[in-house]
Amino acid sequence: MRVEFFKPSEKRPGCAWVAFRGKRSVVPGTHMGVGRSLPHDLAQYVIEAATGYTHGFWGLLALGATYKTTGRKITKPGRAVIVAHRAELVASEVLAGEHLHLWAAGRVTPVTEALDAAFRQWRALAADERLVYEWPSLHGRIVAALRA
Repeated sequence: MRVEFFKPSEKRPGCAWVAFRGKRSVVPGTHMGVGRSLPHDLAQYVIEAATGYTHGFWGLLALGATYKTTGRKITKPGRAVIVAHRAELVASEVLAGEHLHLWAAGRVTPVTEALDAAFRQWRALAADERLVYEWPSLHGRIVAALRA
């Protein structure tokens, strides 16, 4: 699964993402406000990838989970993925919160380096670029956005 994080526009600041599962499955992500830190969904991605957490939000999305927040129709198989891993999904949010809290406080954890790299890339990202990851890689790359 390829996940692209981007800054929607100067008029609509923040962070958005889109995921591509295979050739035909496009999952539109949410738009979130961004302060001076990493956007939540980008940080969650990096933390799950860096810790090898395969049944958090991003791992389940790669397995076919369908979430209301993505604006896609909830399917029975997509819902079943979430139901089968609900406790792990909830735990992934706790895991991300703990790592983000420690990272913001300047504490070193096993994911500090990955969060630092993602933060540098996010800050360097221009409005016409995307920060692209291939799940479960924790190494993103900046690429020019394709024009429609």
